[in-house]
Amino acid sequence: MASQPERTNTFKVMNEYLNASVYVKLKGGEGVKGILKSFDQHLNLVLENAEELTEKGSRSLGTVLVRGDSIVAISPVK
Repeated sequence: MASQPERTNTFKVMNEYLNASVYVKLKGGEGVKGILKSFDQHLNLVLENAEELTEKGSRSLGTVLVRGDSIVAISPVK
C-alpha cells in the first residue's frame, strides 16, 4: 500500500492529466489511449474517445472505465 505522501503525489500528477490525452498500459500487454475525464482513489479511470491498442492494430471504444487494478502505467500523450 502506498504511503500518504506517495498517494498525494500520485493524485497531484493525475490531476495534471485531466482532460488530456493519456496512454494506459494494462496487464497482459495491451494498452488504451484516450482523454482522461476522471479517476478515483483506486485509480479507476474514465477515458473518452478511447482506443484499444494491441499488436494486431487498434479499435475505437468510445467512453470506457479502466479498473485501477489492471493498470501497469499511465503516461501523457504529446
